[in-house]
Amino acid sequence: MSAIKVSSHPHAWLGIVVALAAAAGFAVANTSATLAYQGGTNPLTVAALRFLVPTAALIVWLGATGVSLVLPKRDAIAAISLGVVTALYTWALLRSFSAIPFALAVLIFYLFPLMAAVIVSGLGWEKFVWKTGAAIVVAFAGLALALDVRGGNLNILGVALAFSAAIGLAVVIVVSSRVFGKGDARPVTLYMAAAASVLLLIICAASGDFTLPQTSSGWAGFAASTALYGFAMIAFFIAVSMIGPVLTSLLSYADAVISAGLGVVMLGQALTLVQVAGIALVILALIGATQPKWR
Repeated sequence: MSAIKVSSHPHAWLGIVVALAAAAGFAVANTSATLAYQGGTNPLTVAALRFLVPTAALIVWLGATGVSLVLPKRDAIAAISLGVVTALYTWALLRSFSAIPFALAVLIFYLFPLMAAVIVSGLGWEKFVWKTGAAIVVAFAGLALALDVRGGNLNILGVALAFSAAIGLAVVIVVSSRVFGKGDARPVTLYMAAAASVLLLIICAASGDFTLPQTSSGWAGFAASTALYGFAMIAFFIAVSMIGPVLTSLLSYADAVISAGLGVVMLGQALTLVQVAGIALVILALIGATQPKWR
């Protein structure tokens, strides 16, 4: 697994800020999606259409900055393949929600930072130190407390779907980081988003599960969710290119903290002391992981 080394160089801290901005974007997007669901749409429709936003945004952005939309053949094939994996792990996660408790599915899915670290370590791309593993374990434990996961009979298929989704995201993060390296992540992200959107729309059409919101509040939540998800996706992969796949993945735990806060403020949800303690653990893990290794 990789060592998380945050130098005092401003570029590293800029990457951390971008990663945290992505986590905030994902959190607000998911909270906004709740309004969309209440307005009559469903998760699969939202998932399919929200990949259109980064696709369109990146086409405009790259065109305005004079960056070519054409990738080398090898990179294009890799990016499209990662987009297919993105669509499949998204579908698997959504399916797991109907088979096992939502909190359990999310907890299993958030194994992806650890999986990403294992992959890069196993491939010999980065080294592992105790600080990385400790931060991931503490953040994961905090998430378990924050989600207040209950026991009970488990659906093996649901667990397998959530676990597969975690593996899928870990693979996408690690492989994408190798495709664009320290270069421009935007063209690769464009191909990934476009491929994911096309496949998810095909799944929607095949399942007959395409439903748009029926209320004004539903449309407001839908628009906010898709726009913010598009921003978060672009920011996330830019962060990967700046600070690497492991630290970016670990900082995704900030999503849970921000989501909990939004749940209290926007949805009127109450937190128990155990959940507050879990959130505190996540915050401590993130602070510890991002402390600079001064030379």
